[in-house]
Amino acid sequence: MRLSRLSRTTLGLVTGLILLVVYVPLLVVLVNSFSTSTSLTWPPPGLTLEWWGRAFRSAGALEAVGTSVQVAIVSTIISLVLGTLISLALQRFEFFGREAISLLIILPIALPGIITGIALNNFFRTIMGVPLSIWTVVIAHATFCIVTVFNNVIARLRRLGTNLEEASADLGAGVWTTFRLVTFPQLRSALLAGGLLAFALSFDEIIVTTFTAGSGVTTLPIFILNNMFRPSQAPIVAVIAVVLVLVSILPIYIAQRLSGSEQRR
Repeated sequence: MRLSRLSRTTLGLVTGLILLVVYVPLLVVLVNSFSTSTSLTWPPPGLTLEWWGRAFRSAGALEAVGTSVQVAIVSTIISLVLGTLISLALQRFEFFGREAISLLIILPIALPGIITGIALNNFFRTIMGVPLSIWTVVIAHATFCIVTVFNNVIARLRRLGTNLEEASADLGAGVWTTFRLVTFPQLRSALLAGGLLAFALSFDEIIVTTFTAGSGVTTLPIFILNNMFRPSQAPIVAVIAVVLVLVSILPIYIAQRLSGSEQRR
């Protein structure tokens, strides 16, 4: 379908406007991280690297980064294991309720975060009687990080088919040997892409974390929220926000490149 010149121009203008609305605020945050003003006045009266040095020496910020990394790594590992097993079960076997289970797996990432957070908070505290801690945050993050792994792995399994696995079985290989030598090598890039997306999703998540973190658990997004309106901390928060954006973009970029290379292959 060919668009008229007016349609192409209009579409280009709308797209450019949307990109400006999305990325100009990020550019403002980047510039503010170098501003000499503690109140982040605009335009910045001057530029300095002082806030970057303070941010990397801030004990609270470093502790929050460590907590976010720990939560993201553990929830990603859980998501990789469970997401892969669920994908194999739903794609390779026929059983009653398979479509319903597939919907239930995807549902946590489709629900509003506040609904998921309230539900998990009630589950941990009221039903299970478990105090909120870093482990409740890990479990909460794993519930929606599984979706990214599940979507990548099941899409790959659908493209692969079962011919190679059946040939391996005909040659006498067992289930584990077939998975280790035939299935897993073809899933590695999908698992890496899904794991990177899960890590990025967990690292900067704040809504569900707010409802499931204990009083002594402070992830990086929560640290930013708690310090954002403190005048003396505003430039440091801007620095941390820039770092958070960079850390989130990198795994998403790598995952996109991996998915693109597999599609071209």
